[in-house]
Amino acid sequence: MTSKLRAIEESYSRIAQSYADHFFDELRHKPLDRALLDVFADQVRGRGPVLDVGCGPGQTSRALVERGLPVTGLDLAPEMIAEAARRSPDIAFRTGSMLALEDADATYAGLTAFYAIVHFDREELAQACREFHRVLQPQGLALASFHLGGDIVHRDELFGQRVSLDFVFFERGIVEEAFLAAGFRIEAFLERAPYPEVEHPTQRGYVLARKPA
Repeated sequence: MTSKLRAIEESYSRIAQSYADHFFDELRHKPLDRALLDVFADQVRGRGPVLDVGCGPGQTSRALVERGLPVTGLDLAPEMIAEAARRSPDIAFRTGSMLALEDADATYAGLTAFYAIVHFDREELAQACREFHRVLQPQGLALASFHLGGDIVHRDELFGQRVSLDFVFFERGIVEEAFLAAGFRIEAFLERAPYPEVEHPTQRGYVLARKPA
């Protein structure tokens, strides 16, 4: 594991409980996110398992299970996985890096990455997209969300705990390029304004991409 990934792992392990308390119910306040998960689930249901990368405390994993999908949640931080397992003991969770997934080729019918790429530079984003493509079945579907823009915001503290995290905002074209270069076909790209009362005030981007047959 690189020093950067180690810092991400350690940071999220320190704040796992507070982060989970704050974000586990966030989808209740985000109607577009729920609608996109509905669209994703309708196209993946019955075709095989789904991987939720960067799952955190498992809020997206839970939403996918509620939509009838067999889901595994993956996160870098062991303490975050422990929080996810405590809150959703019926879902399979495991630690791991989306930059080097342990799964065999063509394992999953679908993959979600909700704000999972927000700490990556462009090279890491490209590697993640290649791994997403590798583990998806032909016609498999990926749904990713991220912060739109060109900023990098560093945080030394979150929820009263010491962390070392860079939050990277991506322009639309950079994300599209990474998915296309990995071999995906982009089916939709959406942007929305923030829900100011429940999340950080940034523009949000969503990409829905399919692995060709």
